Amino acid sequence: MEVIIQKFGGTSVASKEARGKVIEKIEKALRNDEIPIVVVSAMGRIGAPYATDTLLKFVEENAGEMKDREYDLLLSCGEIISCVTMATLLNQKGIRAQALTGGQSGIITDDKFKQAELLYTDPTYLLKCVEEGIVPVVAGFQGMTQNGQITTIGRGGSDTTASMLGVAVNAKRIEIYTDVDGIMTADPRVCDEAHIIPAISYSEVFQLADSGAKVIHPRAVEYAMRSNIPLVIKNTFSDAVGTFIVQDIRSIYTKKDEFKVITGIAHRSGRVQYTIEDTILNEYNLLEAVATANISIDLINIFPDYKVFTIDTSAQDKMETLLKNGNYVYTKITGCAKITAIGERMTGVPGVMARIIKAMIKNNINILQTADSLTTIACLVPEDQISTAIGELHKEFNI
Repeated sequence: MEVIIQKFGGTSVASKEARGKVIEKIEKALRNDEIPIVVVSAMGRIGAPYATDTLLKFVEENAGEMKDREYDLLLSCGEIISCVTMATLLNQKGIRAQALTGGQSGIITDDKFKQAELLYTDPTYLLKCVEEGIVPVVAGFQGMTQNGQITTIGRGGSDTTASMLGVAVNAKRIEIYTDVDGIMTADPRVCDEAHIIPAISYSEVFQLADSGAKVIHPRAVEYAMRSNIPLVIKNTFSDAVGTFIVQDIRSIYTKKDEFKVITGIAHRSGRVQYTIEDTILNEYNLLEAVATANISIDLINIFPDYKVFTIDTSAQDKMETLLKNGNYVYTKITGCAKITAIGERMTGVPGVMARIIKAMIKNNINILQTADSLTTIACLVPEDQISTAIGELHKEFNI
């Protein structure tokens, strides 16, 4: 039997009906002669009795601020409740299962509570369970120090747990179950033309996430990519095929016309664009001051006499304090959004930027700034034109 990882998010284990769907996915894997190692998140979201945010709120309201060690201990409870519940249900269905904490599954971390980093993964006990026909059900989002302290791994949560374990056991694939059918070409809330992407490369997923799309956490993708293990984003509540994340999408696509120049479009709203007069006579180094103030610059174009860049609206007050300190003359445009077209196949293809600009101009969309790399083209547009811009790019490139 081949080993796979099946990770189920909070909405997938939040109700009796949802947990029934999880069991169906596990049973299907077993029928296919695959042994799943199951990873689960805490049940539900804030307001649900065992959700992580609910547990935090209870302690904070009744006892006050926690130390980092106790914080991690509390945060581990939600996932432990989930894995014990799912293991018990599986045993009742006649499927041998065993609940494990992150540490018991072999995830060993440093002692940086709240943001622990992986030191190594020892899959010995997991593989012993697999050899004995036992389905391990692992509490996500957590690990253990070398001296037995429970930690949380922070960024990427249970998705990262799934990838860590997938690499450790050399899994055939890692399935990430959620409440959507896969990764979409754009946010469906702003684009009616958005639809599921059948296959996408690791690097394109990184670009989508970095450009504002709500997809799998890049840290989870990073672990899977190291060992070239396919990730699959699937829906617990449907039989949709999902989105495959692989090194080379040619292993998924078989027809030439399935390859698109642009794979997907991400966007970030709440941008402010600054145009700064800046001559060599000004000794105040603005970019160094911005970095020291932890202000993240997004799009940037530098010219001999001026700079143009964007930041998040939340940093606007800090930015203008720096500009006044440096006696800069500047203008700003608020209410902007960055739209980023992403696709590995655009590398070396002439005319992609021209087609994007033509589609924008044809629909009276005001382009305030552009930037590009080998696999991305970004445009800054007014926030109220996001939907139109993304929709027109879908049509122009038949995404």
